[in-house]
Amino acid sequence: MLKALALAAGLAVFAGPAFAGAQGDPSDKGENCDGGTLQIIECMERQRQYWDGKLTAAYQQALKDAEPAQRDLLRAAERAWIKYRDANCDYYAAGEGSISRVNAAWCMRDMTEKRAKELAESPYPN
Repeated sequence: MLKALALAAGLAVFAGPAFAGAQGDPSDKGENCDGGTLQIIECMERQRQYWDGKLTAAYQQALKDAEPAQRDLLRAAERAWIKYRDANCDYYAAGEGSISRVNAAWCMRDMTEKRAKELAESPYPN
C-alpha cells in the first residue's frame, strides 16, 4: 500500500514537470495509457494531476459561492472525501501483483475526476 503511494508520489515528481505546461485533459490528447505497468501508472498520474487541478479550482469556487454557514461543512466534507478516496485506493494498492498498482492509480485518477466534476457541476442551487 505505502509502496504504491510512494511510487505514485515519486512519479509525480519526475513526470509532473514534463506536463506542467500541458493544456487540457491528457486523455483528450490521445493519451490512452497503454504500455507496461510503469508507463500506465505514469500516464494515470499525469491524468490524476490534471483532474486534481480541476478539483482544486472547483472546490475553491464552491467555497466562494457557498453561504457562510455552508463553508465549514464543505471543508469537512472535502477532508472526509480525501480520506475516503485514499483509503479506497489503498485497498486496490494492497492487492497482489503489479496489477494492484495499476488499479490503485486508476482509482486515484477516476475518483479525483468524479469529485472535480461533482463540485464543478453541482446540481444543487445555492
